[in-house]
Amino acid sequence: MRTTLDIPKKLIDEAMKVTGASTKSQLIKDALQGEIDRAKRKRLIARKGTIDLEIDLESLRDRA
Repeated sequence: MRTTLDIPKKLIDEAMKVTGASTKSQLIKDALQGEIDRAKRKRLIARKGTIDLEIDLESLRDRA
């Protein structure tokens, strides 16, 4: 999908240099994936302690 974005050239150049991305498209894809990964980790961390992991395998086996 093609999209036109107005991103400062200096920012793109620095990001490509720091990340080693060879194309602008790859830079943007990597940045978006990184942001998605960070958001998912943040949601998982927020759930810490809210999920009961004390699983009784015997009761699960008897249930079937």
